[in-house]
Amino acid sequence: MEQCWRWFGPEDPIALRKVRQAGATGVVSALHHLAPGAIWSPEAISARQAVIESAGLTWRVVESLPVPTSIRLSEAGHEADLERYIQSLENLGQAGIRTICYNFMPVIDWTRTELAWQAPDGSLALRFEASAWVAFDVFLLQRPGAEAEYNTAQLETAERYLAGLSEAQRKRLIADVASGLPGANEEGHSLESLRDQLARWQGVTPDILRKRLIQFLSEVVPTCERYGMRLAIHPDDPPRPLLGLPRIASCGNDFEILFQAVPSESNGVTLCVGSLTAGSHNNASTLVRRLAPRIHFAHLRSVALEPDGSFVEADHLDGDADLVDVIRVLVAEERKRHHAGRLDWSIAMRPDHGRALDGDIDTLPGYPWLGRLKGLAELRGVLRAVEALT
Repeated sequence: MEQCWRWFGPEDPIALRKVRQAGATGVVSALHHLAPGAIWSPEAISARQAVIESAGLTWRVVESLPVPTSIRLSEAGHEADLERYIQSLENLGQAGIRTICYNFMPVIDWTRTELAWQAPDGSLALRFEASAWVAFDVFLLQRPGAEAEYNTAQLETAERYLAGLSEAQRKRLIADVASGLPGANEEGHSLESLRDQLARWQGVTPDILRKRLIQFLSEVVPTCERYGMRLAIHPDDPPRPLLGLPRIASCGNDFEILFQAVPSESNGVTLCVGSLTAGSHNNASTLVRRLAPRIHFAHLRSVALEPDGSFVEADHLDGDADLVDVIRVLVAEERKRHHAGRLDWSIAMRPDHGRALDGDIDTLPGYPWLGRLKGLAELRGVLRAVEALT
């Protein structure tokens, strides 16, 4: 497996020389300065490649090429956005970049209620607190119909939770949930703008959104096939309904529906172990075996789930997922592809959200320097052992 590092471009506080010193050979990046729907020109792609290659690294994966909301909502004029998306894919293909991670999540990307939860050892982790989420949804956002989606115990717990927060803590909860996160498809939100965005999605059911995703894939996959590119959809994070929005990438069945509808090998998945196992219905070892032939990219980390649906992002090898087993299956899948003569046999992986450690560079929530360095080193140790013993 190729060891990679997510890098947010020239404004990233973690310099590429640090990435190389961490032992990564591949970079996962995107043109974050361009708005969703803008064409990624050959010049812009080439300029980013040149910066990465000058550091002795390779731009291995695009994460992500954002799908404009107009496409996901099938709004008037979305055809032009789709044409620009295909043009960007073509430009990436001509540049030799073969793996494209994208997501189809409505309005918000990965969602947490606390971006700096303090673990017992003093490190800072991302956390999703169930009572905080209900308090936000029902009492702060005041989303119409939200109250009916929770039971009496959940509502009472959320009300007590909110009553215990100071005004500053309430503002922090709103900011952590609604302000937007690195890699999101949308700009950050205030409560008012979030309500406006949710209104645009009224009446969009999971079936409707799934049909739109299948139509999108049907339109873009031919370009990917022409250049030997692999699309890798990112799972819903967390894999459960949020804010009344449709979720269609939350379990093995969801992905298999997409693979059956668009059977091309170019249509695949990003195995984000932490995202998927933030749902108790998913088991990492089962999923990696079920999805292995369509896994084009892997985010390797774990979470610790709690009975009420809360979870905290654990250290990379801790938590509920058996990452040693996951890596064992991915290495076996790589070897199978290599023996079959596939040029794209290697699966890129990266450490995912890390815990911020003392003295860390943690400007971007979830993407600290030391926390990810620790995670990559741990994953590399497992990878070397698995490769040697299998």
